Amino acid sequence: MGLISDARRALLRLMARPRFQSWASGFPLTRPIALWSTRKVFDLTAGFVYAQTVLALVRLELLEPLLQRAIPEDEYARMAGVDPDRFRRLVDAAVSLDVLIRTREGIELGRNGAPLAGNQALRALVEHNALFYRDLADPVGLLRGEVETHLSSYWPYAKTGDPREIDAERVREYSELMAKSQPAITAEVLDAIDFDAGERLLDVGGGSGAFVLGAAERHPDLDLALFDLPGVAAHARTRVSETGYGDRIEVHGGDFFADPLPGGFDVVTLVRILHDHDDPDVRQLLPRVRESLRPGGRLVIAEPMSGVSGAGSVGPAYFSLYLLAMGKGRPRTPDELTGFLSEAGFRDIRRLRSRAPVLATLLVARAP
Repeated sequence: MGLISDARRALLRLMARPRFQSWASGFPLTRPIALWSTRKVFDLTAGFVYAQTVLALVRLELLEPLLQRAIPEDEYARMAGVDPDRFRRLVDAAVSLDVLIRTREGIELGRNGAPLAGNQALRALVEHNALFYRDLADPVGLLRGEVETHLSSYWPYAKTGDPREIDAERVREYSELMAKSQPAITAEVLDAIDFDAGERLLDVGGGSGAFVLGAAERHPDLDLALFDLPGVAAHARTRVSETGYGDRIEVHGGDFFADPLPGGFDVVTLVRILHDHDDPDVRQLLPRVRESLRPGGRLVIAEPMSGVSGAGSVGPAYFSLYLLAMGKGRPRTPDELTGFLSEAGFRDIRRLRSRAPVLATLLVARAP
């Protein structure tokens, strides 16, 4: 192992030398690798610019119209209200990122632009990330805890003594964001889990009801309930009532760390909940969830996780820093969560196959 480490360090020192980099980019056998490596490293330094290019397209509402037709570039600039010469720079940048393409008919969507144009949740995330980027303007200060972050204010429960005192208006913005971003994860869970007619399901931390409403539509025989902070629950009651499912969905308000959870459920779901909380809180919550389940009942956890094939850097890079800026929580590996579940008394812990591990990985466990 020592010899391998020494050899690797020697190779890395060689690769770090400008003369070697220059030679490798000119030598025919190493040139393709050197060019690929150079692009990858440059992407690490230029990623913020790429994200801001997409943000400009989203804020100018320029993606959705391209689902209907190609738009001549001059007309596209007029739609944006931007000088054509300046606008061409934005289009050039978006074309290089394959968000847009130029054709004879005009500007059209590229491979990376089509998912953004057709997905409201992705566009909402692009807008929301603008807040996150402010907190990353001083990454060293963020790591040292010297930055008063915007995300900690956006998610008021992250630094509030008693989150039950947060009123409905303070949680409105983040509740709306969660509602927009939830459908894809809701579909992932509902496609992966089989439910029996008449089962009772409780969604803990269920926000304004996106998951339980999706479950109600997909499974007419499920008995559903939601538990979240009183301010959030107020939004959920309104939304559930407006959609006509008020007779099937109970909405409970409270703090799941301080107030008892309703009991007697066959299934409890934690959708994007645990990674928002520190380890002691997770260890406190899981036994409370187990007590709300009937014997043999199932707990379903769905959230982005670290160390998952296909998820790339979403967990260890994006969510690690995002949750640091928020003020609590961290992404965990499936093995770490399995350990917490075992400590809490759950058994038969299984990881389910996920079609989109970037969005969520699923764990299912049974109460004794």
